Amino acid sequence: MRIDLHTHSNASDGTDTPAELVRNAAAAGLDVVALTDHDTTSGWASAVDALPPGLTLVRGMEMSCIGLGEDGYPVPVHLLAYLFDPTNESFAQERERLRAERVVRLRSMAEQMAADGLPIDPVALMASVGPSAGRPHLARALVAAGVVPTVDAAFQDLLAPHGQYYVEKLDTPLRRAVEMVAAAGGVSVVAHARARKRGRLLALSDIRDLAAVGLGGLEIDHPDHSAADRAVLSDLARELGLLTTGSSDYHGSNKTIRIGEFTTDPAQFEELAGKATGVSVVTG
Repeated sequence: MRIDLHTHSNASDGTDTPAELVRNAAAAGLDVVALTDHDTTSGWASAVDALPPGLTLVRGMEMSCIGLGEDGYPVPVHLLAYLFDPTNESFAQERERLRAERVVRLRSMAEQMAADGLPIDPVALMASVGPSAGRPHLARALVAAGVVPTVDAAFQDLLAPHGQYYVEKLDTPLRRAVEMVAAAGGVSVVAHARARKRGRLLALSDIRDLAAVGLGGLEIDHPDHSAADRAVLSDLARELGLLTTGSSDYHGSNKTIRIGEFTTDPAQFEELAGKATGVSVVTG
């Protein structure tokens, strides 16, 4: 079995529609794919409706959180939430709040750029985003306007945390997010916890604390992880009895990573699916 548990559609910052994503997953030879858009479940229904025969869909989400960095200061963290009940009231309210934060942040960044004379139209930009607005939408607008050559270049400069136009947003405390996912019957997995190219890292001590309140696993095999950091996370997962996953973090044409480029061990997937009580996997 080939299993990819971390992909994005244009319901957040990918370029494939949910229907295109599941068709591309099947064409790439995957047996299982998870749809994990940022802070939204809006792509779930379309993905289910378009599910090709034989492909299993894991309905999930990637949640914007804030944890404790290795340096002792808060650090942004992404938490993958799988197979949770989307009607759980408190969790639904938190997702709505996160999406509103995304809109305010993106509009603010675009308006600052426009005020400085960059060829960005904030109104047109906000009209073009999907259910979950994010920096990649602004990055693509900057590429289209000729301000930067690539999406990656935008993230390395103008949209980077140290960049001139970066705006913070109020993300969910990581411990609270883990508890909310568990309360909604889902399984939580910390995404790309050692992705050094993205900046500061989550403290391993914070992961240990999260394991005590319901954290389900760690994403190990990821494009942004070195072999050494995969080993660190694997050792920690064994110590804490956590699941381990592997995923592409596919975003369509926004990134060069292919869907299914990194995969999850079938036994780990079966354990993850068996722990969830929110919603079940769906097979075409």
